[in-house]
Order: sequence, then C-alpha cells, then structure tokens
Amino acid sequence: MKTARTWAVALTGVDGHLVEIEADVSNQTPGFKIVGLPDKALGEAAQRVHNAVTNAQLELTRRRLTVNLSPASLPKHGSGFDLGIAVSAVATGGVLDAASIARTVHIGELGLDGRVRPVPGVLPAVFAASRAGFDRVIVPHANEAEARLVPGMQVQAATTLAEVAMWHGADLAVAEVEPVGAEISPAPAADPLDLADVVGQEEAVEALIAAAAGGHHLLMSGPPGAGKTMLARRLPGILPPLTQEEALEVAAVRSLSGAVVNTLDDLPPLEAPHHSASVAALVGGGSRAVRPGAIVRAHRGVLFLDEAAEFSRVALDALRQPLESGAIEIDRAGFRARFPARFQLVLATNPCPCGNYGVRGAECICPPVAIRRYGARLSGPLRDRIDIDLQVARVAASRATSVDRAGITSAQAAAQVAAARGRAAERWAGTPWRLNAEVAGAWLRQGDRRLAPAVRAPLDRALERGQLTLRGYDRVLRLAWTMADLAGVDAPGGDELGRALFLKRGLIA
Repeated sequence: MKTARTWAVALTGVDGHLVEIEADVSNQTPGFKIVGLPDKALGEAAQRVHNAVTNAQLELTRRRLTVNLSPASLPKHGSGFDLGIAVSAVATGGVLDAASIARTVHIGELGLDGRVRPVPGVLPAVFAASRAGFDRVIVPHANEAEARLVPGMQVQAATTLAEVAMWHGADLAVAEVEPVGAEISPAPAADPLDLADVVGQEEAVEALIAAAAGGHHLLMSGPPGAGKTMLARRLPGILPPLTQEEALEVAAVRSLSGAVVNTLDDLPPLEAPHHSASVAALVGGGSRAVRPGAIVRAHRGVLFLDEAAEFSRVALDALRQPLESGAIEIDRAGFRARFPARFQLVLATNPCPCGNYGVRGAECICPPVAIRRYGARLSGPLRDRIDIDLQVARVAASRATSVDRAGITSAQAAAQVAAARGRAAERWAGTPWRLNAEVAGAWLRQGDRRLAPAVRAPLDRALERGQLTLRGYDRVLRLAWTMADLAGVDAPGGDELGRALFLKRGLIA
C-alpha cells in the first residue's frame, strides 16, 4: 500500500471539523514531512510518532513519507492528531486494514514509549465525528468516560499504539502497560448553599428569585458585609437543573478548558473570576489555540463579578456583545473561534471606594469626585443591559441576632422559579424564546402581548423623561412579565409593572 487514509478532528472553539489524514510514500529523499497548516505542537508530531512507532514494535518506511492534513486551509492545533498520523503512517506498509482505519476517527497524543496520552476537547471532537456520520472513535484511555457521553458512538479506549494497531489487523503481541491517567484536580469541599442562611434581605431574595425565574441580569450595590456575595453564590441552587442537551454543552466547554469530564452535571455552573482578571481571562484567548474564558465557562450558568467596579473598564465592556448575542467570537490571524456564552450576569459593587457612602452610622472618607468616578466605572451601556439594579443595605443587629428564621429555603425558591418558567414556556410556545429575558423587545411593545396604555403609562413617562433608554424600556417589560409569572397572573398589571420599574432603576411608578 502506497497511500493510507484515516480521520481526526480539528477544533475551532466548540466547533469540530473532520480532518482527513493522508500518508503517502514516495521515492524522494528519505524523511517525514507533515503538511496542511499544522501549528508548532503538531509540527513536532513527526518525532513523537517516529519514536512511538519504534517502541510499539512497528515499522515506518525508510523512504519519503508525507502526511497531509486535509482540508489544508483549515488551521490545526495541538497534539490530538498524533494517533491518527501514526496509524496512517504505519498503514502505508500494508500491515493494517485500510477499510478499518478509513472508517475510524482517531484522537490522542502519543508518548515516546508508545502510550496514548489524554488530550483536551475530546467531547466536542466526538460530537463532531458523530454529526459527520462516523460511528467508531478511538480515544485515550483517560478520555473514555468523556467520549462515552456522546450517544450512538462505538468508543474504544486505547492504552498504547500497539493496541490500536492490533485492533486494525496488525499481527503483534501487546504487552500490558499502565495507562496514562488524566490529571484530576481535588474536588471542592461540599458546601451546601441555601437561601435559608440569608438573614433578612427579603427584598434582595425576591429580586434574586425574579432574576432566576426570567433569566435576568442583576446588579447589587451596597456596603461591604451586606450579603451581596452570599446572595449571588446561591443563585445556581435555585435555577432549574440543566437538561441533557444543556449539560452536554457545559461538559464540552469544560473539556475544552482541560478539565476532566466523566459524568454530566445538571447543576448550572458558577464562574467568579477575580477583579484583576484581564480581557483574555474573561472572554478567552490565545495566539495559537484559543481557550475559553470565564464567560464561556459560565455558559448555561451564572457569571458573578464581585467588586465589579474594580474590574478594568475594557474587560467590563467586553461583556456587552455576549450579553446581547449569547455567544462570543474571538478573531486571530488565520482563524476565528466562536464559543457559546449564554449566561446570567450578577454584578456586586460597593457604593464608593471605602464602601461607606450612604451607610447609616458610618463615615465615608471619599471625596465627591472619587464617588462619581467609582460609580462611572460601570459604563452606561453596560448598566443598560442589566435588568435588575438593586440597592442592598446592611442587616440590622436585631435581625442578625434573632433566632426566628422565617426566610425562604432554596428548595422553596426553586419551586417558585420552576413554576414561573413553566408559565413563561407555555406562553412563548411556538416562538424561538423560552425565557422572558430572551423575548424581542419589539414583539413586547408592538406584538400581540402589548400592554394596555393605562398599564404602561408609568413606563412611557419614564422613557419620555429620559430616565430609561429604549433598551431599558424593553427590559422593564420583560421583567414585568416575570413578575406576572411569579404572581400567577395572565398578564402584568400596574403592580407588576411598578415593581419592575423599581427593580430596574429604583424608579417609582
């Protein structure tokens, strides 16, 4: 056999593209050449493959061996092509079944001893293979559980290159070796977070439930110790569990981030980057292979930015596109990566640099210009994309020391959220939307669900006075429908709209 073919997967963001690996032997000067727009790590695969093949008791041709990765115009990154390159290269000697390797997708990095090492992004790669019509994939032993999350795929977990060659018809003895394991990060200590732990703050808890019910973004402003962080970290616990499709999306992002994925978790993720995080840390980046940032890892979950005013202005403004589109595109020379980024944003900030501005009994030492400058760090366009703007005060001592705990639990709040989302899903059936926060503003203003003039009169006045932009007008309408769903009424009335106006900017209807 002079030419052999098999398949691998190139990842661009979460999108996988099937790559045909062609190995060809010619009578030119002996050598091993990889073509097809490989990156630095992939270009070094020739030496890894050569040593791995030798240590697996297999042979490579001593003539000119050229490996082409097609389509040649698609950039290829990383070491996940090693296994496919080695299989196609060995197959040119006629020791492997050509039909078997041609219908199999190979994913994995090779060690010099011939063992198959785990790689990131196996889950989206196997998804891409399944969508392309393949039903058989060979992955590293450490990525087996991750690959088996894709239904309908025949997954074979490889420990060594010799084992893979044997599966494709090679006649050789395979010695038992210890498989290369994945690096497992220590599991965080179990810390059940319940809304019942929140003392007082009934208004803030109600706002949190409204945010969960409608998928709304939330800004909490208040002094240190008011409970902003405590509230935000309890939001994932009252959100509905992820569906299987959503859990697979979250697992695919975790896989691209290099995390070990063995099972599907139905708890919405929570990402809380430090305020020193750069733009690349938030949105993702990398000069060759793009890794997802915090907003992508928060997909289908919650992105919590504590001390939001301490983040750089550029980093905060980078959130504006994904807040509107639910996705983020990262452009690099030669390629573009698109990641899903549909998350709920929760911001927490102090009223001033010292945190005591407007706090009863506390002294603020900040000059007025510093207070204005601190508040202006959250730009107007970003604030305009926030549905709920809530002022949080410290809890009085009488409430903090009281043994009477009448607060709502996370289980009770989750039931309210599920019921409200069920009513919204029923109302928006037949449309592209499922949550109130997703509904197009023009449809609410001009469509069949348009509110009566008497009901929306306070909202119209706020728009005419310049207290709201048109985007803010639409967000108040969406929030009003959420308040109606929580109240169990068919459409927002004056009370629901007034509550939505208050939660948006503290406006009084």
